[in-house]
Amino acid sequence: MWSDTILIVFISVCTAFLGEGLTWVLVYRTEKYQKLKTEVEKQSKKLERRKEIHGDSLDKAVKKKIERDEEKLKNNNRDLSLVKMKSMFATGFAFTALLSMFNSIFDGRVVAQLPFTPISWIQGLSHRNLAGDDYTDCSFIFLYILCTMSIRQNIQKLLGFAPSRAASKQGVGLFGPAPGQFK
Repeated sequence: MWSDTILIVFISVCTAFLGEGLTWVLVYRTEKYQKLKTEVEKQSKKLERRKEIHGDSLDKAVKKKIERDEEKLKNNNRDLSLVKMKSMFATGFAFTALLSMFNSIFDGRVVAQLPFTPISWIQGLSHRNLAGDDYTDCSFIFLYILCTMSIRQNIQKLLGFAPSRAASKQGVGLFGPAPGQFK
């Protein structure tokens, strides 16, 4: 069981590097992505500075400038997300193929013992294709998903692909806050 657990963690690390490698080839090294990323970071810092200086100013001209900057930032974030989209499809396709292959290899095998009993709506995933009623037994898919979720973000930070703190504060992504939403 320990060897399976260590193997799954290793598989998770390898697939995370593979995913980041694919993303680098398809997105991170392109000129369009580099340009958009620097623009988003520059605009995020500019907007943050402007908000710190003026705070809750009642001046309409200042509010207009801030709203205009937020709109520009939102548009650039949308463009950045669209540039990343093709990589997401390629990575999703590769991960689906790998996941089905590994799922067939580890099908019906207990790969870890959980120190808790998962809540009922997660038990279907954590105990997937396992015989018996011991819900502390962990299936491949559950351990793999947990490992990948935690490892991939750290690998992105390690390789320098995670969004900057200034951009993260402003709500980078398709689903960031709307301009002026939190006034």
